[in-house]
Amino acid sequence: MERRTDLALEAKELFGEEIKGVSLEEENKEDIKITRLKIKNKQASHKLNKEMGTYITMEFPPLTDYFREADDKLKAVAEEIKRLLPVNGLVMVAGLGNPEITPDALGPKCADKILATRHIKGDVAKATGLGHLRPVAVVSTGVTGKTGIETGEYLLSIIKKIKPNAIIAVDALASRRLSRLGCTLQISNTGISPGAGVGNNRTKLTADTLGVPVIGIGVPTVVEASTMALDLFDTDDEEFSHQLRERVNPKGRQMVVTPKEVDLLINRAAELIALSVNCALHPDLSVGDLLSLIY
Repeated sequence: MERRTDLALEAKELFGEEIKGVSLEEENKEDIKITRLKIKNKQASHKLNKEMGTYITMEFPPLTDYFREADDKLKAVAEEIKRLLPVNGLVMVAGLGNPEITPDALGPKCADKILATRHIKGDVAKATGLGHLRPVAVVSTGVTGKTGIETGEYLLSIIKKIKPNAIIAVDALASRRLSRLGCTLQISNTGISPGAGVGNNRTKLTADTLGVPVIGIGVPTVVEASTMALDLFDTDDEEFSHQLRERVNPKGRQMVVTPKEVDLLINRAAELIALSVNCALHPDLSVGDLLSLIY
């Protein structure tokens, strides 16, 4: 039975054996482990059920235990994001998710802390001394159940109007292991599936669907209950796995597990991602300068 995960690294771990067309590179920076996984062909993409491209997984101490704005995590994440960004041009940052559901609020909370600069032009730029900043636009897409608009439709309409060079999409993800919640971050150049973290997948946001490069950033905030149960029993018996899923997901209801401190996890993960994105987009500004402009 399938064990659901949004992390490409976990999909590779689940597959077990070596796969042609997949490369893996690991690096350690202080207490941060960085794994760069590349899916190079369609066969490997099909086996892992992940899009072709680069997936960067960063593992660090839990954000709920300790966090400082200017620590090594911030610099390391910013460096990885910057590598995937186009050198110049407008970038749109999209916060995906539902702010009223805590495990799904990562995107909106992150968007609140992104420095928007597209509107700073002419005399305003001269007066504030911010004319050198890269143009950045920020949106929070909301959820289809409240807006009646698919996230992809919403973003595509804005893209046609303002024509960004790239999109950074931030959303909550699902892991297969509780141990990865709140201490793992994935960055990819393959786009993202809105609502993936809480099991409400919509149309994928990719370069093919939106017409511009899409950098996906997410932190796992939930584990699907049936996936956790299958991992705990560590069984490949199809009949037992089916019975287990039926018990864990009564009457077809999809259950997820999230930490009790998920509100703290979301706040700190959103702040880490937002500050890292700001640093990647505006490398000439210090963290202190960014904080003074945001708050």
